[in-house]
Amino acid sequence: MIKKIIKNINKLRQSPISYAKSKGVNIGKNCKIAIDEWGSEPYLITIGNHVHITTNVQFINHDGGVWVFREEIPNFDVFGRISIDDNSYIGNNAVIMPGVQIGKNCVIGANSVVTKNIPDNTVAAGVPATYICSTEEYKLKMMKINTNLKYKDDVLKREAIEKLPLNAFIYKKTLK
Repeated sequence: MIKKIIKNINKLRQSPISYAKSKGVNIGKNCKIAIDEWGSEPYLITIGNHVHITTNVQFINHDGGVWVFREEIPNFDVFGRISIDDNSYIGNNAVIMPGVQIGKNCVIGANSVVTKNIPDNTVAAGVPATYICSTEEYKLKMMKINTNLKYKDDVLKREAIEKLPLNAFIYKKTLK
């Protein structure tokens, strides 16, 4: 109980990046990190430059399924390194499984489970995560509805958004 309290105090006293580094995560420059849980082997995680890890992302560095063999082989344990290359974005609640490498310029959709390596310049999403499009295709699609409101004050941003026509918003097709 005391260890847990000390751990929580340490989290509060440090930035998410400083805390991750203190746990052994290798993090590049200009990253934005919104989590403070790094799994049981954080020292097996490498994050490149300009990577954004959003809320509730989980890193799994071991295969707990070998539990079923522990009576036969008591010390059975396996691990996998995880790496995320430069200029990538990991969406809310994504789960990154052991041994996964996410390339440069990648976007991982919210709630995705990444079970395989993701090549450079790829948008992937789903359970398990699959190829959606290239990041260039994604950029071209999103440029059509770009509002240029990123750094506006909240009041001005809201006023501008409320005046936008319907075709200026993200629109999803109906499931068939």
